[in-house]
Amino acid sequence: MTRKFSGDRLLVATHNEGKLDEMRALLAPFGVTVVGAKEMDLPEPEETGTTFVENARIKAHAAAKATGLPALSDDSGIEVDALVGAPGVYTADWAETETGRDFVMAMERTHAKIVEGGSDQPWIARFCSTLVLAWPDGHDEVFPGTVEGEVVWPMRGAEGHGYDPCFQPKGYDITFAEMDPAEKNRISHRADAFAKFVAGCFD
Repeated sequence: MTRKFSGDRLLVATHNEGKLDEMRALLAPFGVTVVGAKEMDLPEPEETGTTFVENARIKAHAAAKATGLPALSDDSGIEVDALVGAPGVYTADWAETETGRDFVMAMERTHAKIVEGGSDQPWIARFCSTLVLAWPDGHDEVFPGTVEGEVVWPMRGAEGHGYDPCFQPKGYDITFAEMDPAEKNRISHRADAFAKFVAGCFD
């Protein structure tokens, strides 16, 4: 039996403003006040997991323990079939520079590796998101989500964040970054995971 969320404040364990805005929009109908890890001055824990669920658990439990609030975390990334699932759990790492994350560089690197490998188009890929809701007593619930699509080149669009400009979801001829944010939030990997989270913890 899934444990239900009760209370009116939920900590979203992320320092990523784009992700936080997405979560705020998704949680708005439930009358829950969303606070981010940055507002709470929480350090970013080291993500030592090798799967999305391991990293999501690390972040959620660290935040719940530090604040005494239930904490929701997301670990997400893009898996490219031509790269045998890479960058996957290391998606953000591919964007790391000395001055912060550069996702244009990460997308260029991903495209270069696909081309080097000689794979034919379409370059099938999926965005994955694993949500973990952790309570201060150590209990957690896990909700995985995906959206299928392909890597397209060149990058297109100015909306969204991360790899959105080079990801075209299945059944569409535009990228996530060309899509109205409300439409993206309706069909995204995070929306898939979120629907499972709502069904498990709110309904």
